[in-house]
Amino acid sequence: MASFVISTIMFFAASFFLDRNLEEWGLDKGKARTLLVMALASLISYGAMSAVDHLSGKPGLLDSSINLQTSGMEK
Repeated sequence: MASFVISTIMFFAASFFLDRNLEEWGLDKGKARTLLVMALASLISYGAMSAVDHLSGKPGLLDSSINLQTSGMEK
């Protein structure tokens, strides 16, 4: 639950700061800028979620798939 809350907060914070920085750089408002902000904020949010899961000791998606492959090879 903590990873969900932190990733949501990070998404909105990242989208705010990215939008503000792109406006300072002179990038016109439009669909391309909105899509860029959403994509980058999603990546930052996913990274924060993965970091929280890693620090709390929960296995990530990659860890579970590796364990599944190794358990299939042992049989």
